[in-house]
Amino acid sequence: MSDVAIRVENLSKLYRIGSNGERPDTLRDALVGALRRNGGRPSARARDAEFWALRDVSFEVKRGEVVGVIGRNGAGKSTLLKILSRITEPTSGRVEIHGRVGSLLEVGTGFHPELTGRENIYLNGAILGMRRAEIDRRFDEIVAFAEIDRFLDTPVKRYSSGMYVRLAFAVAAHLEPEILLVDEVLAVGDASFQKKCLGKMGDVAGEGRTVLFVSHNMAAVEHLCPISLLLSEGRASSWGRTSEVVSAYLRETDRERTNDLSVVQDRSGNGRMRFLRVDYLGRQGLATKTARSGDPLAFDIHYTADDEIRSSSVVVSLAVYDQLGRSLFLCRSDFRAMEYTDLPVRGHVICRIPKLPLPPGRYLLNLCCEVGGQVSDWIQSACVLDVEAGDFYGSGRIPAVGRGDLLVEQDWSEVFTLSDGAANA
Repeated sequence: MSDVAIRVENLSKLYRIGSNGERPDTLRDALVGALRRNGGRPSARARDAEFWALRDVSFEVKRGEVVGVIGRNGAGKSTLLKILSRITEPTSGRVEIHGRVGSLLEVGTGFHPELTGRENIYLNGAILGMRRAEIDRRFDEIVAFAEIDRFLDTPVKRYSSGMYVRLAFAVAAHLEPEILLVDEVLAVGDASFQKKCLGKMGDVAGEGRTVLFVSHNMAAVEHLCPISLLLSEGRASSWGRTSEVVSAYLRETDRERTNDLSVVQDRSGNGRMRFLRVDYLGRQGLATKTARSGDPLAFDIHYTADDEIRSSSVVVSLAVYDQLGRSLFLCRSDFRAMEYTDLPVRGHVICRIPKLPLPPGRYLLNLCCEVGGQVSDWIQSACVLDVEAGDFYGSGRIPAVGRGDLLVEQDWSEVFTLSDGAANA
């Protein structure tokens, strides 16, 4: 038996933007479709509507390997997993899968919305080729892991996204697929469930099963995956030891980041309010490119919005992460009861941190604004924040690099013992 679980050779996937996704059956259908797309006449610009989600990707995964798949949004990661899961057909290239595949892709994939949680567990097991007795043996374990026993006989269309993901992950991980494909759906769950999922994936890997894990959390990828694949604009740009591939990814994203957010395409939200730029203000409110540990720092966040923002409540937040994707702290305007209710259509809001608690290093900012309770703009890894050594404690000393992710205000006192044995300070 071959020791190869997945072999991908020259894999490509082409999407035609604006197309209804149907493949024309005849030359006449193809010509009619082309004319409709170009206002009644063929155009040399027709190829502008073509988007290569994957282009000539090749790699090989051996049985029992745990491989990370990383890259920016739109790099082709989810498309790759959909092809490996046989949800999407490739445009060209070849894929070999040796083993039973379990997939956890975006919310909504793999479950029938009209069936109950119980029925979907048995349906997914049957799709994997398992006998009912095999599913019965794992059933209680799946339900306990997913924590949905009260809703087991409720149609999954009534589940929240968190409940849906908990059940989907439990099914995918417990029904013993030989190959497990996991996309970045764990972000939907709460922190405790994410931790439980990562632990379960470690168990699956320890059992000798093959795992492909797509994630933006570089710390999780480095913890779980000895080998990783980096996709860049649909191409495989790096393959090998995870530490080296993650370093290549960080170098790539650093080149692409800019504090001018008006040009950023990789964002989500309804667009009622959009970020334009972030400036850093240091001591005396002066603009700075590099912050200092222990110094005051202000994030000057510029935006533009539609006219209706004047009558809506607005919450602005920023989250600070290290380069491995570990969350360090979150600032939200409503934490301080600051819910903006009369913002102009163009302006800026400022978040001030009196004493920056970050040791020297490079950090990333996620930005989000909510208008009327709905996400209007959300940008992951929007900006880079470089921090240099400063005098956080007033002693001129700070912990060495790698001895902690945050600096903490602290005080020490001397305790001495009296002659009668009583302690005093």
